[in-house]
Amino acid sequence: MRLDMESGNSKCISDDIKINYMTVGTYSIVNPNEGHHLPPSHKLFVTVSSPKGKSHHHAENVESGKFVFTADETGDYMTCFVAPGYRPTAKFAVDFEWKSGVEAKDWTTIAKRGQITMLEVEVRKLLDVTETIHDEMFQLREREREMQELNRSTNSRMAALSLLSFVVTMSVAGLQLWHLKSFLERKKLL
Repeated sequence: MRLDMESGNSKCISDDIKINYMTVGTYSIVNPNEGHHLPPSHKLFVTVSSPKGKSHHHAENVESGKFVFTADETGDYMTCFVAPGYRPTAKFAVDFEWKSGVEAKDWTTIAKRGQITMLEVEVRKLLDVTETIHDEMFQLREREREMQELNRSTNSRMAALSLLSFVVTMSVAGLQLWHLKSFLERKKLL
């Protein structure tokens, strides 16, 4: 993806990553003048943090970089790009690629290292994908169980509040009838 940046501004992107998933990210500032060096205004501060705020990558005044880590918790991991203030204001683009899970594995390196055929690589990819789907199914079942428990507790609370509301309404109606009866007896209409 491509992000348009301006000096003094920041942009953050988050991705929901499961525990023990490998994550790979690469970023680089797009050079507006091919063949020339980037101007000094085209620098970034980059941070990658976990859902609980743990820093997995931090870089200052860089033009490009890469980060690789294995997620130690499930949740939204945030990557923030900050363009330091510069006068006059500079605008530039950043190419950013973020992969996690099965997508993050470098299958060509695995094939070269293990001296295996492309068919075997494809089979291993499929095995990883099925394992990922299997893990996600268990996570979905767990989330469904949590949602059902939340639904049951909300239902019981609503029933209790409905009963309380009914009792209060009947009490107020009874008090109104008693007050009306005593008022009419005082006026000798009853």
